[in-house]
Amino acid sequence: MGICDGRTVIVTGAARGLGRAYALGFAAEGANVVVNDIGTSLGGEGRDTSAADGVVEEIKAAGGQAIADYEDVTDWDAAKRIVDAAIETFGDLHVVVNNAGIVRDRMFVSASMEEWDATMHVHLRGHFCIARHAVNYWRAKQKDGQNPDARIINTTSGAGLQGSIAQAAYSTAKGGIASLTLVQAAELGRYGITSNALAPSARTRMTEQAFADKMATEGEAFDVMDPANIAPTVVWLGSGGSSDVTGCVFELEGGKIMLEDGWREGPVIDKGARWDSADVGSAVEKLLQQRAEPRKVWGT
Repeated sequence: MGICDGRTVIVTGAARGLGRAYALGFAAEGANVVVNDIGTSLGGEGRDTSAADGVVEEIKAAGGQAIADYEDVTDWDAAKRIVDAAIETFGDLHVVVNNAGIVRDRMFVSASMEEWDATMHVHLRGHFCIARHAVNYWRAKQKDGQNPDARIINTTSGAGLQGSIAQAAYSTAKGGIASLTLVQAAELGRYGITSNALAPSARTRMTEQAFADKMATEGEAFDVMDPANIAPTVVWLGSGGSSDVTGCVFELEGGKIMLEDGWREGPVIDKGARWDSADVGSAVEKLLQQRAEPRKVWGT
């Protein structure tokens, strides 16, 4: 018996890296898995369905249930087809793992509009489309008196939580996803839907390019950067046992599970009257002296 027996899960970007680890992890715990991946390059170009097919073959060879899906999560109608395929094949849908993404690394002064738009399109629109169609299905179930016991699991990043040099677009998109998660959790709980986000640190096509030295841990006794390390927490968040956990962002690395504390009100000075512009500088200086030491932007 697995902790996800009978549950149906859609994992986007599931052909490689973290997505593949999630798909295999869910299947090992008894879930039916929709392996969604259009097979693009790291920058979002091209198409290759063979990688998704390979993950499905792995799952079936181990005795699990899975189908491959090659629809584009950024296309509104295609995203509905992904949801429909899960329901038609397995009879229900319980979890959406929004993992698909691209990266277009560039210093801000050199960034182009095309790179900016492409990054926002895949990360933000991609997270929106498929989750929106899934919510339609779950909301209808709840109105029919059924408990969807449903999960949205989003993917943010350390870049989205603290910024990263040469990743203005990626950081902005990932920060937006963290905020989206909070809103989803606040709005969707009434329908039996939770929403949480991950900021995983693991060896993928993206991180091997940007953080090659940190990712080179294969020869160590514990391969801290193995993507499979992240999967158990993701699988648990998709299980029935996580129904009381929502609106959280988890940073995951190796054997580490860290709960983000989020934006909180910090030091304050209240004059009790309107400020003079000339006096604001000294007040801000005092506030900066009182604040907790901020985390550094990645790459600084």
